[in-house]
Amino acid sequence: MDIQIWTYLIVGVSFALYIGIAIWSRAGSTDEFYVAGGHVHPLANGMATAADWMSAASFISMAGLISFMGFDGAVYLMGWTGGYVLLALMLAPYLRKFGKFTVPDFIGDRYYSDTARTVGVVCALIVSFTYVAGQMRGVGVVFARFLEVPINTGVIIGMIIVFFYAVLGGMKGITYTQVAQYCILIFAYMVPAIFISIQLTGEWIPQIGFGSQLADGSGTYLMDKLDGLHRELGFAEYTAGSKSTLDLFAITMALMVGTAGLPHVIVRFFTVPSMKDARISAGYALILIAILYTTAPAIAAFARTNLIETVSNTEYDAMPEWFSNWEATGLITFDDKNADGMIQYVADPDENELIIDRDIVVLANPEIAQLPNWVIALVAAGGLAAALSTAAGLLLVISTSVSHDLIKKQIKPNISDKEELMWARIGAGAAVIVAGYFGINPPGFVAATVALAFGLAAASFFPAIVLGIFDKRMNKEGAVAGMIIGTVLMLFYMIKFKLQGFGGGSQEDWWLGISPEGFGTIAMVVNFLFSIMISRVYPAPPSDVQAMIDRIREPGE
Repeated sequence: MDIQIWTYLIVGVSFALYIGIAIWSRAGSTDEFYVAGGHVHPLANGMATAADWMSAASFISMAGLISFMGFDGAVYLMGWTGGYVLLALMLAPYLRKFGKFTVPDFIGDRYYSDTARTVGVVCALIVSFTYVAGQMRGVGVVFARFLEVPINTGVIIGMIIVFFYAVLGGMKGITYTQVAQYCILIFAYMVPAIFISIQLTGEWIPQIGFGSQLADGSGTYLMDKLDGLHRELGFAEYTAGSKSTLDLFAITMALMVGTAGLPHVIVRFFTVPSMKDARISAGYALILIAILYTTAPAIAAFARTNLIETVSNTEYDAMPEWFSNWEATGLITFDDKNADGMIQYVADPDENELIIDRDIVVLANPEIAQLPNWVIALVAAGGLAAALSTAAGLLLVISTSVSHDLIKKQIKPNISDKEELMWARIGAGAAVIVAGYFGINPPGFVAATVALAFGLAAASFFPAIVLGIFDKRMNKEGAVAGMIIGTVLMLFYMIKFKLQGFGGGSQEDWWLGISPEGFGTIAMVVNFLFSIMISRVYPAPPSDVQAMIDRIREPGE
């Protein structure tokens, strides 16, 4: 069978599975809609958390970033993995013991203020919408190539699928759908990695193949071969970096603390029965995440090697079918500047004739390596599973922020459970529409867009949550001021240097040489400083709030 039929078959079966699970596990109460009733098994929650965490950025874009950036791209790997460890150790058990539905719920009760709750809602919406834009863009990229529809049409199809199981099932439906999505995405990621590792190095474990000699008997190591290819084309060596140490540190830190502040990841730990289960499920999730994250550098190196050897100094008319397929999507463009019919893929922008979107590296890799059609279709299903699983978690955060934290907690406190559930579903539906708009009009390629969401989470939520747990003296004035200052500062920097607002600016204008993806670290530090300083000027929290903090920090259930 050809790729098209395989894709329709595998993607169709996976979509039917998601919808079937959503119908089977549809939510009947707000408790089930928000936190799946709080009775999810730690292993199931670990799988769901891994799927929620491993978004389109992880599945589609991360290896693409590493493939094009080489050493510098490793910051995404270190930051996202390290951040999950930080979340599991420092925040998840305490937030589970607090026992609320949402992060703004924690902010509002901990800082005994509806103003703090509202600021938390606004921050959650900003972070979630920025993040979900990357997921919907990833859905569009997959559909554009493998179902041969425009990217915008692909985004709309993804919206319809997510709308169905997120609105119907809530957290209960999303959780069990994400368990299935984890199985699909990890299988889809590992199968081509194993195939290509055997092809290039003779090693069936990609992590070992990454550091092995090539299978051609030359005795050359894969990374030495890749460095040589880069030198020939004028690129910096793959194993060398060009970013400053300060910017590398800032990006890594922003991704780490941003991870620990992401509301759609944090809320997963509200779905298990106890603190102990929260820790266990975090451990399961970390192991399950590591399978993909330790494979990504290998896929990046395999893909970069195959790509350069396939396209460099090759006659355009002799390119294989995969090239024209991706060219049709607009994600590969060729401009024959010297009209010689040959593809010049070089570092010099004046001579380079080939532009390749980073988001296609993982998706195109099996085609470049000439793997079986069913493997290529499987990767498409995996990419969709990764994007849709995270999109659903984000949409739930958006809907619960509106229905629970705004309407139930502030606007209509006496609303019935049935009415609150209705508003949650309305909020999810509206969020799908807005997410689709951002997916059609994203501010950058998938991983860059997602990185900005991490910066926003670092600048807003992380200090408020950490200080809320570990600093009994932190009061509402300090927390509210810190969240507002950190968020506004991060938004200003992002809009100025990423979207060219406020007069715009180039890389030479970056403050302290720190990129927009890393500026969340600076905004976070500013948030911490202002929160602590302002909190010391105003009275300490009430005694009942301080007693609540002591209860959260007590060992045990």
